[in-house]
This record gives sequence, structure tokens and C-alpha cells, in this order.
Amino acid sequence: MRYSSGVRRTAAALVAAAAVTAFAGGCTPSGSDGAAAKPSGSTTASASSKPSAPTTGPSPAGSTSGGAGAPTASHAAPTPAGGAKPCTADQVKASDAHQADVRPTGTGTGAALVSVTNSSTHACTLRGFPTVAGAGNGSPEHNSPLATTPTGSPATVSLAPGARAWTKLTFVNVQGEADGYCVSGAKPVTFPTLVIGVPGAGAHQIAMDDGVFAECDNKVTVTAFSSAKPS
Repeated sequence: MRYSSGVRRTAAALVAAAAVTAFAGGCTPSGSDGAAAKPSGSTTASASSKPSAPTTGPSPAGSTSGGAGAPTASHAAPTPAGGAKPCTADQVKASDAHQADVRPTGTGTGAALVSVTNSSTHACTLRGFPTVAGAGNGSPEHNSPLATTPTGSPATVSLAPGARAWTKLTFVNVQGEADGYCVSGAKPVTFPTLVIGVPGAGAHQIAMDDGVFAECDNKVTVTAFSSAKPS
């Protein structure tokens, strides 16, 4: 009898446990597929429901984080061209003039080539036409400005350290022999040196490398500074 009573108590316990399980399952709302549904608006997520961080692909624009999509030095934007500043007076040095191969006929120095060199350690730029004056007795107030006629179009010339820019001066030439004469009837003028004004880079006194400057009518035609040597 004791054995039978124990069996009944065990069976009763199993029935009670099954009832509790059925009751718990009936109280849990489920979806159409029978899976347990979580209440909307829940702020608690299991580890399996969290999105995993991407391991490949580009970073969002403007991102400063590392990884495969982060910008590198090799992709940095290059320095814009033409960033050099205009040349200053202490950056350039003017050379003595040399008679051009192509010049007016006559006895005077009808055309001369003048170059300026970037003597600094930094690149700089030149743009425009020179001014020209006959040097007067070592005093700027005694200089004799010549009427200049520009020819051609100016362009910005980039000068690396040691590079040159050129201009060509073409004078109204002296005709004839000896001291010669001017077709206009004016008196020929000679200048041992000239003062060349370089745009933004000061005035520079130069001589001829094989004589003196001789001209008529105090006029000169000038080309814009260029990296190409004129003829």
C-alpha cells in the first residue's frame, strides 16, 4: 500500500507539472508562425539581434576613422599648380644685354635681348612688360625714360630657382656710318647702361656685353617676359 501511494503521488506531480507548462505556453503571445513575439518598442536586444559591424567597404564621406575606406596620403589632393608668388626685387637678377640676331639695319644697337634670373631658392612668377630708361650719371632722377611700345600678349612665367625669363628690346636704329643719323632728323643718343624695370621686381641697371646702346627718337618696342628666348 505504501508503494501504491508513492506511485499516485508521483503521477499527480507529473500531471501538475504538465498543467503548469501548458498554462505558461498559453499565456505567451505568438506570431503566425508560432514563434514567440517580442513586445514592440522594446529597448532590450539579444546579442544575436544586433547588426554586425561591416569589415569591408568604404567609410562614409568625411570619415576620419581608419580602415579600408580611410583616405591615405597617396590619395591626398595635389598642390594646385601656379601657387608661386610674384617675384620680388631681391629674388631676380638682370643680365647684361646681348645684341639680338634679328634687328633693324644700321649702325646702332637696334635690338637687344635681356634676361632676368630667379636667384632665390624659391619659385616665383613674372608677368608683363619691362620699362626702359637710359641711366643718367648714377642718379635715378637723371634717368631718361624711353617711350615703350609693348608687343605681343603677356603670360605668367613660372621661374624655378635658377630659371630665366627673357624680353627683347627693339630700338629705332641709327643709320649711316660713324656717329650716324636718325631718319626723323633727331640726334642719335647713346647710353652706356639702361635701367630695366621688371614688373613687381624692381629696377635693374644693365650694360651691353659688346658695346653701348645707340638709338633714335627715345623709343623702344618691348616684348612681354617669356620663358622662351627671342630671336
